[in-house]
Amino acid sequence: MRQNELSPAQGSKHSKKRVGRGDGSGHGTYSCRGLKGQKSRSGPGIGLRFEGGQTPLVKRLPHKRGFTNIFKTEYVLVKLHQLGIFGQDTEVTPQMLLDNGLIPSLKKPIKILGEGELQYSLVVKANKFSESARKKIEAAGGKAEEI
Repeated sequence: MRQNELSPAQGSKHSKKRVGRGDGSGHGTYSCRGLKGQKSRSGPGIGLRFEGGQTPLVKRLPHKRGFTNIFKTEYVLVKLHQLGIFGQDTEVTPQMLLDNGLIPSLKKPIKILGEGELQYSLVVKANKFSESARKKIEAAGGKAEEI
């Protein structure tokens, strides 16, 4: 088979409809547009949001207030009292938090919040700590390390 012998499948190619080329063609006079009306006129036509003169949906809905910051960093939150499941002087890493079901995945950074109390010292490694969490960890004799 050669490149010059290739041809499309039978019936897959159609000739273009030539409108406005006389009444004998079957597509003359109104050029398949019908008689009068908005769709029969020349020009770009109606917009996608146009609803026949009815107030469009975009204008009927209340305006959205404010904005969404697309650069916002979303943290997985872990409360201080949840770290009580680890033994004394344990080094708590993100992987340990995942293994114990305290966080759903390691895709987002982890923030430790100071809700609750810590009874013994722990070395906690996370991306971020609240000020109260850092104070409570250090008051119990542990360390708060940012990774």
